[in-house]
Amino acid sequence: MDLHFGDSEPTDEERAAVDALLGPPASAWEGADDRTDTDLRWARGGREARERRDLLLPGLHAVNDRIGWISEGALDYLCRRLTVPPAEAYGVATFYAMFAVKPRPAKVLHVCTDVACAAHGSTALRAALEERLGAAGSAAGGVVWQPSPCLGLCERAPAALVIQAGVPSGTTTANPNAGSARDGAEPAPPSAGARPVWPTGADPAGPAYGAATRPLNGTGPDGTAAGAAPREPSARRYATAVIAPATAEALVLAAAEPEAAPAEPSAAMAVPQAGQPGLTLLGRVGVVDPYSLDDYRAHGGYTALRRAFELGPAGVIREVTDAGLVGRGGAAFPTGRKWQATASQPAHPHYLVCNADESEPGTFKDRVVMEGDPYSLVEAMTIAGYAVGARRGFLYLRGEYPRALRLLQHAIDQARARGLLGDDVLGQGYSFDIEIRRGAGAYICGEETALFNSIEGYRGEPRSKPPFPVEKGLFGKPTAENNVETLINVLPILTGGAQAYAAIGTGQSTGPKLFCVSGNVERPGIYELPFGATLGELLALAGPSPTMRAILLGGAAGGFVRPDELDIPLTFEGTRAAGTTLGSGVVLVLDDTVELPRILLRIAEFFRDESCGQCVPCRVGTVRQEEALHRIVDRTGAAAADDIALLREVGQAMKDASICGLGQTAWSAVESAIDRLGAYK
Repeated sequence: MDLHFGDSEPTDEERAAVDALLGPPASAWEGADDRTDTDLRWARGGREARERRDLLLPGLHAVNDRIGWISEGALDYLCRRLTVPPAEAYGVATFYAMFAVKPRPAKVLHVCTDVACAAHGSTALRAALEERLGAAGSAAGGVVWQPSPCLGLCERAPAALVIQAGVPSGTTTANPNAGSARDGAEPAPPSAGARPVWPTGADPAGPAYGAATRPLNGTGPDGTAAGAAPREPSARRYATAVIAPATAEALVLAAAEPEAAPAEPSAAMAVPQAGQPGLTLLGRVGVVDPYSLDDYRAHGGYTALRRAFELGPAGVIREVTDAGLVGRGGAAFPTGRKWQATASQPAHPHYLVCNADESEPGTFKDRVVMEGDPYSLVEAMTIAGYAVGARRGFLYLRGEYPRALRLLQHAIDQARARGLLGDDVLGQGYSFDIEIRRGAGAYICGEETALFNSIEGYRGEPRSKPPFPVEKGLFGKPTAENNVETLINVLPILTGGAQAYAAIGTGQSTGPKLFCVSGNVERPGIYELPFGATLGELLALAGPSPTMRAILLGGAAGGFVRPDELDIPLTFEGTRAAGTTLGSGVVLVLDDTVELPRILLRIAEFFRDESCGQCVPCRVGTVRQEEALHRIVDRTGAAAADDIALLREVGQAMKDASICGLGQTAWSAVESAIDRLGAYK
């Protein structure tokens, strides 16, 4: 192991950030300032420290959250604490888009440029920001802005996220280590209390700002007004602000003072059906207070967990199998089979992982569930852990979901305090607990084995299969991995019975399904329908544009269909028979105001950026695909024919030879646009 450290030293603030997570160093071998006689006699750390390598990603978050970037000194100190080679840690830090290893301002503005936001003017928004804040990536007035892939806010496009580095909420400036979370926990996000009201005329949803607009040109490097006394670095608090729908003026204000940005609308605003009778998965969103465990239990919460204890682990798996539940992330693998395979493995411990890293452009259903009904996910994970014999669950959450992080951590803490997590769940002698791990901006970590590598403290690159995760998954142990929507479907299966659940939908696609409808529609949001409803029935609820040109199913990894194909049944088998895919449930509508070639180019840019680079077909193919689409963005017919032939060849190579689904589907949307929509003719 190469543990070559540089000469750079961490600042006191960087040390405090790491020590708040890991505790103070036990010896000079771990980075303590004073070397004792004991330290000179023998080395400490070693295997014990290396076993904590999975804290590398939380450690990087801790530094990045506190400082805004990760210096060489901070990285070296974190590596000493965990006995991780600095070269490997550098590879991990540079893998994620939300981290920086070069100096940058404490405030970073992420502006979504993906398909849904592109359909709602993100190009014009970027141009307006360039006039006010300068080019993307350039620091001005204590803030830097940068284009971002999908932020999962498609129902409020165009969207942006401001992150201000600083001392975590709950930490006093006099003692930066006070109020630190338990070992292995993420840095505390800002409190969920009310935010200050913005000045009159500064409504971010409004078109006019007038005198309320405050450009950043006259501010100091820490965001204070020119000529004012600079704030002490320790006084700056960690803060986030989601601005959606966004205007340039609103973003300038939010970047100047994220703490003063208005609160987000409730999750129920993303559910046009909220409060309607008959909803199974979304029935509590907008009805139950997401912070109240008592309110959740008053509306049927934890009935399913009690039923699970009555059935026993084998009985739970049998119910899930009989219900016909399949994965809702796109692969549609039978959930009962996965749980049974995990539970039957002789190796221990077993792990449960919830994949809440929904990064597919156009997907935001899991965010809405986590923000509107967080206790349902905690309960569902507890049931899944019980069924597969896991004592520990990891919830891998998108780094771009600050409110979901806040609500889920609160729900986990409340469940633990009330005996619904911990050493003796509901007095049944079953021990189970959940730990949240934040992602940091990597689409590839939605792939299950890449997600495992990310949690373990390595680059989020997919593993070769076999062995499969049910045999050797997280930490090399049997692991069941499911996404949020799949897990919460377990609750109605146990409360209503497998037979009643299987009666919903079709024979091969049972139960209800959540669909993410965005783009050029009147009522974007999450819709719950039984499997088997047609595309036309779904769009009738959302109010499509009368000049609808195309519908993208399944997100960037999916495919386009025409407006005359609205009779496609929304099932896994129905979309497959129609030559497309249901994917994660994305339904993105584009009208004739959208330039299709530029949408395809944006999809190609997305896959180029998100390729992990591990395998050649994907690493090279995504670049060649983007280059070809650049050349023909304004061409049609014979002028585009050669490049289209090249695209087909490259696309087939990626589909046949890539190691994971990213490369295998990177060509799908482009191919469907050419063949189905007649793009470039």
